[in-house]
Amino acid sequence: MQTAIAILTHTPPWVVALLALLIWQGCMALRPRSQPLARMLIVPAVFFLMGVSRLLLGGKSIGLLLVWVASATAFAALALYTGPRSVTIDGETGRILRPGSVVPLVRNLTVFMLQYAVAVVTAMKLGAIWEVAAAGQAVSGACAGYFLGWTIALLRSYRARLAVPATPQQIS
Repeated sequence: MQTAIAILTHTPPWVVALLALLIWQGCMALRPRSQPLARMLIVPAVFFLMGVSRLLLGGKSIGLLLVWVASATAFAALALYTGPRSVTIDGETGRILRPGSVVPLVRNLTVFMLQYAVAVVTAMKLGAIWEVAAAGQAVSGACAGYFLGWTIALLRSYRARLAVPATPQQIS
């Protein structure tokens, strides 16, 4: 119990703020909404940068670098395959119309908890063990790769939809 309290008391305030933001955005995602493209790219950008930061700060061996790259590659491919394939765009505002879904909430909280666990293990100096460091690099690579792939899938879908000329039925 003392370890859990120590972990929570040493958690920086920005981490708590990020968690609150992810919960708020996840709850908003439960119902249909429209968002500008730039707004949809904020969370993927944050998670991508978190994944890359671990590579820059923790990849002290070629083995750890290879773990990160392999994980990033696999999860980028997964996201390209499962990411947004078709988006609906409001013709007047250019905003993306999104159906309600629990997926963003579950996905983002899962990624947050995995990244948080990696940070805690690193802070506890357990990252000196190669297997622990490799697991941390794998999580970070997966995070960066997935959100890079998801962003590419979204941008492809968005550009493809913009390239389709409006039909008379879409205009009305």
